[in-house]
Amino acid sequence: MEDKDPLTRRIIGCAVEVHRSLGPGLLESAYEQCMAHEMNMQGLAFRPQAPAPLVYKGLQLDCVYKADLLVQDRVIVELKSVERLT
Repeated sequence: MEDKDPLTRRIIGCAVEVHRSLGPGLLESAYEQCMAHEMNMQGLAFRPQAPAPLVYKGLQLDCVYKADLLVQDRVIVELKSVERLT
């Protein structure tokens, strides 16, 4: 199914460009920095390592999740890196 949301389409475009330029096999932190740079060049507002508190049935837990990138306060981008797919 084709994605109809222009924001996610732009984010995916950034990810594809980073992957085409770098290829596989680097650390996640390298991809995160390059993704941030690409999104800056594309004019996308984002926050790296954005804290997202965890709430369960009204109880705010002490653990805090950090999203790799929070784009325009709407889309969480969680980057993953593996040496190869099996």
